[in-house]
Amino acid sequence: MSDRFGGKLSNVLVKRRGLLLGATALLLSLSAGFFVSTPVKAEPLRLEKEQLKLGFIKLTDMAPLAIAYEKGFFEDEGLFVTLEAQANWKVLLDRVITGQLDGAHMLAGQPLAATIGFGTKAHIVTPFSMDLNGNGITVSNAVWDAMKPHIKMQADGRPAHPIPASALKPVVAAYKADGKSFNMGMVFPVSTHNYYLRYWLAAGGLNPGLYSAGDTSGKIGADVLLSVTPPPQMPATLEAGTIDGYCVGEPWNQAAVFKGIGVPVITDTEIWKNNPEKVFGITAEFAEKNPNTVIALTKALIRAAEWLDADHGANRAEAVRILSKPNYVGADAVVIANSMTGTFEYEKGDKRDIPDFNVFFRYNATYPFYSDAVWFLTQMRRWGQIDTSKPDAWYADTAKSVYRPDIYLKAARALVDEGKAKSDDFPWTSDGYKVPTADFIDGIAYDGHTPNAYIDSFTLGLKGKEQVVGTKIVAK
Repeated sequence: MSDRFGGKLSNVLVKRRGLLLGATALLLSLSAGFFVSTPVKAEPLRLEKEQLKLGFIKLTDMAPLAIAYEKGFFEDEGLFVTLEAQANWKVLLDRVITGQLDGAHMLAGQPLAATIGFGTKAHIVTPFSMDLNGNGITVSNAVWDAMKPHIKMQADGRPAHPIPASALKPVVAAYKADGKSFNMGMVFPVSTHNYYLRYWLAAGGLNPGLYSAGDTSGKIGADVLLSVTPPPQMPATLEAGTIDGYCVGEPWNQAAVFKGIGVPVITDTEIWKNNPEKVFGITAEFAEKNPNTVIALTKALIRAAEWLDADHGANRAEAVRILSKPNYVGADAVVIANSMTGTFEYEKGDKRDIPDFNVFFRYNATYPFYSDAVWFLTQMRRWGQIDTSKPDAWYADTAKSVYRPDIYLKAARALVDEGKAKSDDFPWTSDGYKVPTADFIDGIAYDGHTPNAYIDSFTLGLKGKEQVVGTKIVAK
């Protein structure tokens, strides 16, 4: 069947709830900017809404939703849950905003962009980060062949990774000399894929283009033209020659390898080690009206994420079988397993161990860090989606209005009190900011407390009080 947007809703799953198990709530005190756990026993949660409809896109990182459903974690919380695949990210966001979906698997940039009014205006919040890493950048076979002479090789004859975009730069120059544009796909203007692809290109000396208040194409001054393609359509679009490469989540990079139409040249964990990926998004109104339901939802998702990473990946094979079902990702299990089980295949036959390609719980992956939100906002500003300069305090305030570690820690404390989680697995005393890191492909250090200094450290992109006027960068 189709919804009113014309999106195929082929994945409708409904499950009866079980009895509500005794849950506990946490009273958190906020002192000096630190969340401090105080395990105070409370009455069992009384859910404001038990029947929920949640959306997702067919990507392996929707796994926490599938596992929470299949393993009965939603049921344990007394929730009737329906999971529905959505046609694309815009449809998904619109349906959350209008209330047709109660929540959804979202791009990390979507709640932030909606809240600040880029593209769509709505206050979206997230109490749960769904995963780390999980994306790759793939190019066509022809582009790969042209890149190879510019890539360093290991002693065994295989390419040395990470492969910088500087190896792509002469290929793009050759296209330009022939009067051709070089086109790459990403999944949405505020997607992590857009920002990681831009980061990689810029680190290699290629301009991915700017946005402005009057031009939201993102192609102003671009060496490489980026456009939106829905994730499942990436391989076919590459094969058709419409694009020369793309950045997407799995299994759509590995699908290109299996089809023999392209080569993944880099993973996002090589661009930014253990980068944040998807989030679970709900409207602020839904969170306000249904606080206990949101805690219950978050509890189920935390348990699912822990299951996915438990025992050094012992459950991943089962997760692959679940995700391969047509009502979830619907790709062949062997394709999903190529990355989901701790390996990643680049050029055909060049399979390498990348145990952290998909991280769902380790490294505090599920905690909604303010510093992750701030990083995405810095990239929106860098490329002109935020067209005027903002003070550091604006970045912090915006992050805190969208990311909700207070809700997350209430859910975590309840799980610990119920004996379903270990206290040591949660960052109770975090101020919401990760330790500053330089684990990026260009080695530039990032500290979420000083976003403007970080923005100003880049060669390409806007900085300071710069704006795009027409096709020119001017300081105002």
